[in-house]
Amino acid sequence: MNIVRYKNELRTEWDSFVKKAKNSTFLFMRDYIDYHADRFFDCSLMFYNDGELRALLPANYDAERRTATSHGGLTYGGLILSTDNRGDEVLAMLKAAIEYMKNKCGAEKFIYKPLPHIYSSHPSQEDLYALFRLNARIAARSLSSTIDNHVPVEYSELRRRKIKKAVKEGITYSECDDWGGYWEILSGVLTSSHGCKPVHTLEEIELLHSRFPENIKLHTAHKQGAMVAGCVVYDTGRVAHLQYIAASPEGKAMGALDGLFAHLFENVYKDRKYIDFGISTEDGGNHLNEGLLFQKEGFGGRGIVYDVYEIDL
Repeated sequence: MNIVRYKNELRTEWDSFVKKAKNSTFLFMRDYIDYHADRFFDCSLMFYNDGELRALLPANYDAERRTATSHGGLTYGGLILSTDNRGDEVLAMLKAAIEYMKNKCGAEKFIYKPLPHIYSSHPSQEDLYALFRLNARIAARSLSSTIDNHVPVEYSELRRRKIKKAVKEGITYSECDDWGGYWEILSGVLTSSHGCKPVHTLEEIELLHSRFPENIKLHTAHKQGAMVAGCVVYDTGRVAHLQYIAASPEGKAMGALDGLFAHLFENVYKDRKYIDFGISTEDGGNHLNEGLLFQKEGFGGRGIVYDVYEIDL
């Protein structure tokens, strides 16, 4: 097996593999990974066998912490595989990756964030077995709420009442390009409720939308033309992932988010296999936001986990 560290000259080969892999999303395309390349020292790896590209590993290295991560700038990472990768081959790849990070980069710790299974087109948990064999430990586990559109769970009575209220208020819904207007609402909600800002700046999310216009979309709710709620959807074709969810005080009182969710679930993304509401946990899963979870479960969301593994090198 031959390991090659990624460089820009290999962009086309990298992206071509991502498009046909069994456990990949558009977040692994180099136009997404590299949008914040100035903040991460990239050490992504490409695995070859007899000249054939067999797998990819998006990764970065933090020299100060002597830690390699797959990938620090992504929600999830891990080995990107094709349908013909074998279990013993994946184990060998992960062993080789660890040796590379230790000997070539000087890493003392390796952090691995596997892709949640709902995003894979085929069974793809060979890497979890390999992690077990390499004595990896779970360092964080976040709880997300996911709707299986093939076997949906009915909305709760409270959510149905909120949706009816939005109908009565005459709330309308649409895909929207006013990212600046929505970022004002989102930033205000995050600042007042959590004392924080969106992970992506307005400029970053607009850049990503321009690079992936079919995958990253803003959906908003309006009352008489005024924006009162919204959310950003990352659409992989298999999974619609909702994030950056917010409503103005007026929108919250009118049930605008409930109406927006119903619109997205029943109309826009009804043909997706899964709708992922995102996590309701903080501090690596040690704190559960029960109110947020209650809302998501009211729409039929049920639990999957986003795990983070650590290996001492």
